[in-house]
Amino acid sequence: MVTPVTVLELAGVAVFAVSGALAATRLCQTFVTACFFALITGVGGGSLRDLLLGVRAEWLEDRLVALVIMMSALAVWFTPGRWWREKVLEWADAAGLAAFAALGTAKAVEYGVQPLPAIVLGVISGCVGGIIRDVLAGVPSILMRPELYVTAAALSASVSLIALEMGMQRLLALLLASAAGFGLRGAAMIWRIELPAYARDRPAKAE
Repeated sequence: MVTPVTVLELAGVAVFAVSGALAATRLCQTFVTACFFALITGVGGGSLRDLLLGVRAEWLEDRLVALVIMMSALAVWFTPGRWWREKVLEWADAAGLAAFAALGTAKAVEYGVQPLPAIVLGVISGCVGGIIRDVLAGVPSILMRPELYVTAAALSASVSLIALEMGMQRLLALLLASAAGFGLRGAAMIWRIELPAYARDRPAKAE
């Protein structure tokens, strides 16, 4: 049965799949490669989460996931124009990051994982798909960019956990958490909000 939470999960898969297919088309790859990028980006984080939880990956049980991934790849492949691709990739990635971080934490809580590890699993769910996409594309990982990324996933995961622990209805908790993570990631992209980077100690000048 398709529930509102299922729709949110499929939406997260779709936007991540779009970002994967966009990465492939930006490299002028074939449609098969675009589909593979869409698949690995769309389900990579969730599959690792399920592996760590010791359960069967969700996309193996739900036939809609494969359909959504294929439709996402087709939409990217047949949409004309290249000027929009870079921005759409970034915003699709931000949406997938926030949704999967919230969903991953909620699933971890459902399986009895303690709060802090549940947040970590949420961050893994949100980040791993994009990392795999960048590695396959041979581009610097999005993790290496200075603006907030993992922090946005951590915010989404934390809000999801707190809202669920407070007894908030599951869908509302997930939507609130996804909005928080997406908002922070979006703000980081627009205004280049960054955490301070580690600075190596400079050698002391000779007396």
